[in-house]
Amino acid sequence: METTMTAKALRGGEWLIAPSEAHDTFIREDFNEEQKMVLDMCHQFLETEVLPIIDRIDKLEPGLMPSLVQKAGEQGLLGTSMPEEYGGLARDFITSTLVNEGLGGGFSFSVAIAAHTGIGTLPILYFGTPEQKSKYIPKLASGEWKGAYGLTEPNSGSDALSAKTTARLSDDGKYYILNGQKCWITNGGFADVFTIFAKIDGDKFTGFIVERGMEGFTQGPEEHKMGIKGSSTVQLYFQDCKVPVENVLGEIGKGHLIAFNILNIGRLKLCAAALGGARGSAKTSAEYAKTREQFKIPIAKFGAIRHKIAEMAIRIWVADAALYRTANWIELKERELREAGKSFAESLLGAAEEYAIECSMLKVYGSEVLDFVVDEGVQIHGGNGFSDEYLISKAYRDSRINRIYEGTNEINRLLTVDMVLKRAMKGKLDLMGPAMVVQKELMSIPDFGSEDEGAFAKEIKYIGQFKKAILMVAGAAVQKLMMQLEKEQEVLMNIADMAIEAFHAESALLRTMKLAEMRGLEAVALERDVMQTFLYDAADKINKAGKDALNSFASGDELKMMHIGLKRFTKVEPFNSKDARRRICDKVLADPGYFL
Repeated sequence: METTMTAKALRGGEWLIAPSEAHDTFIREDFNEEQKMVLDMCHQFLETEVLPIIDRIDKLEPGLMPSLVQKAGEQGLLGTSMPEEYGGLARDFITSTLVNEGLGGGFSFSVAIAAHTGIGTLPILYFGTPEQKSKYIPKLASGEWKGAYGLTEPNSGSDALSAKTTARLSDDGKYYILNGQKCWITNGGFADVFTIFAKIDGDKFTGFIVERGMEGFTQGPEEHKMGIKGSSTVQLYFQDCKVPVENVLGEIGKGHLIAFNILNIGRLKLCAAALGGARGSAKTSAEYAKTREQFKIPIAKFGAIRHKIAEMAIRIWVADAALYRTANWIELKERELREAGKSFAESLLGAAEEYAIECSMLKVYGSEVLDFVVDEGVQIHGGNGFSDEYLISKAYRDSRINRIYEGTNEINRLLTVDMVLKRAMKGKLDLMGPAMVVQKELMSIPDFGSEDEGAFAKEIKYIGQFKKAILMVAGAAVQKLMMQLEKEQEVLMNIADMAIEAFHAESALLRTMKLAEMRGLEAVALERDVMQTFLYDAADKINKAGKDALNSFASGDELKMMHIGLKRFTKVEPFNSKDARRRICDKVLADPGYFL
C-alpha cells in the first residue's frame, strides 16, 4: 500500500538549516481510507477486548495478557509492516506507526504489544538469518509466540555496552554458554523468544536468540511496579545456559548495531503510543469537566480548567504533527533505499538511522506530553483523580515509565545534539555555513525592512529566527568549549530543548499551512489558534534555554551581544493566548474528536 505522499524528504537534521514546504509534509489528515480503517480497528480492539477487563490485566491474571496478544495477532495487528512471506501484511511505516498510536490507550496492554512488535520481534526480522526469520517471525507475527528483549542489567542501563553477561563457545563447538542476568524485561514472564545480549569471551558484544525452556535459563518473580502493573516485568537468569550456535543473531561482536538501531524505531513508536494514551486521558478529563459541578456549575466553565483542557489539545495536536512528519520521512527514505537495491531490513534500518535525531526528539516530546496530560488530568479530577476508581489515576502511574525506557529523556536530549554535531563534523550537515551567517547578522544592524506577504509570513519568519537562535548558541558553545562540550551536559540539554521546541513549532506551522491549502484559510481558524499559541510559548522557552546555555560559558561584551541576538531571534508579537485557548477548549468540549 502506498502512502499519499511522494515528495523528497529532507535528510536527518537538515530541517535545522533548510526550509520545509507544507505541501511536502505528511499530516494526519493525509491518512488514506485503509489507514483510517486500521486505526478504527485498533480503537475497537481496545474498547471491546482490553478496557472492559483492565483491572484483571493489572492483577496479572495468569494467561490473560498472552491471550490478548494472540487475539491482536489474529486480527493482523502484530504484523502490520512485516513481509507477507512471514505472515505479515506488508503495510507502510506510517500504517505501523498509527497501529502503535491506536493501541496506545490500552495501559499495560499497550506496553506488552509495543514490546512484542518492536524490540521483541524486529531484531530477528532485521538481523536474523533466513533460517532464523523463517522459524520465528511467522509465529511472532501471528501471536502464537511472544517476544521479549534482554539488554538491561542491574549495573548497566543507559551504559548498555558495559553489560556483564558472558558467552563462551562450548568445547564441542555446538553451543554458546551464557552466564549472567538481565533485569526489567517486559513480557519476560510469558515470552517464548528472547533477544539477549552477552559478551563472547568477555569483550565481543553479541546478540543471541534464546528460547524459553533452554537448559540453564530461568526467570525471577514478577516485579511490583509503581505503574504498568499489568505488564509482565521479570529478571532473567542464565547459569551455563546452552544456546545453539545457529542462534547467534547478527555478526559476532556487532550486537551494538542491533541494540541501537532497534532503539531508533522504538523511540518513534513510543511517541506514537504516548500520543494514543494522551488522547484517551485528555478525552476522559474533558468529559469529566463537563459533568463535574462545583458552585452549581460544571467546572468546564472555569477559566483555569479551560486553560488546562486547551493546553492538552495544543500539545497533542503539535506532537501529532511532528510524529507523522517524521514517519513519512522514514517511509520515503525506506522506499528510496529499496529502489536502490537494499534489502527490506537494510532499507528500514537505514531510514531509521537517517532520522535518529528526530526519533530522539519525538521520544522526549511525546513522553512529556503524556506526562503533562495525565498530571493535569488528575488535577481536573481533583480528589477523585487520586482514587483508583477513576482511570486517570492509572494513566498517571502508567505514564511515568515512558521518560525512562527506550533511553531516558536525558540520554535522548544529549544524543540529539551529539548526533547533529557528529554529522556536521563528517560533512553530512553543513552547520558551519549557516552558523557563520548568523554570526555576521549579530554584528549587523537589524533589518526593519518590509515584511514578506502571505497568510503565514509572520510565523514562517518566527521559525527561521528560532533556528538562528539554535545555531548561534550551539555555534558559540562549540567554539568556546570545544572538546569539553561533551562534558557540559547542562549546556547540551539546553540546546536540545531549543531544538525540540523549534522542530515541533515548525511541524505545527507546516500542518496548519497544509490544512489551509486543503480547506481554505477561513476553515483553519482553530488550527491557527493552536499553532500560534504554541509558537508564542515556544519563543519564551527557546529564549530561556538559550540564556541558560550562554550564561554558563560566555561573559562580558560577548555575552551581552549574544543576549541581544537571542532576544531578537525569539521576539514575537503580542498574542492573546487566553482567548485562543478558550476557543480551542470550546471545540474540545463540543467535539473531542476534532483535536483529540
